[in-house]
Amino acid sequence: MKQLTEMAISYHLIFRFFLPFLLYTSQLATACSIDPTDGFVELPFNTSFYHIQKPFDLPVDQRYSFVDGVHKLWVYSTDNPLSRNSPTMPRTEIMINGYNYSSGVWQFEGYGFVPNGTSGVCIMQVFGASPPHASTLMLRVYNGSLTYYRANVLVPNVYDRWFRVNVIHDVAASKLKVYIDGVFTFEAAGRGGNSHHFKCGVYSQIGDSYYMESRWKGIKVLKQM
Repeated sequence: MKQLTEMAISYHLIFRFFLPFLLYTSQLATACSIDPTDGFVELPFNTSFYHIQKPFDLPVDQRYSFVDGVHKLWVYSTDNPLSRNSPTMPRTEIMINGYNYSSGVWQFEGYGFVPNGTSGVCIMQVFGASPPHASTLMLRVYNGSLTYYRANVLVPNVYDRWFRVNVIHDVAASKLKVYIDGVFTFEAAGRGGNSHHFKCGVYSQIGDSYYMESRWKGIKVLKQM
């Protein structure tokens, strides 16, 4: 009887110890199985829906390439801005200006890659906001961490690997949701504005590295109908 009681206590302790882990594993598996694009319609996307912003004094092919389905964008901290009189920092970005929007629920999807050493840079943004802001959302990289602007670390290490990015912008609700590798990662409030569009690439920020690069593939624009 004593042996059975001890066994029961042991099983009870094991159950208590492992239950939180099992629940967490189950929740994580459920989260990972979520497809953020469910309920959205993919829109046509080709070169007629975007153009490349780059330093004004350089040809596109010196800061951008598209090979085997991969967009490679790079910039140096010493480069000029996108136009001669622009006060902004250097950038090379894919500007998706074929799908400007002011209402509805829109989504950006793409697979990003950031090489080790790239830091102090915006790699994806939802452009358009109420003054004094210019953007509604920025995903940046600082020392390998993917951040929301500079305040929140979303993923601690994204260097040298492909990761899936989904950003959903509900204009009426003034909410944005970020999914990384299919997992809901962050929710942010909107910043107003009458027109928005998506951008990805490299856009230098304060504390930028000398060389900045990101690569993108599988870019999609989707809308909730």
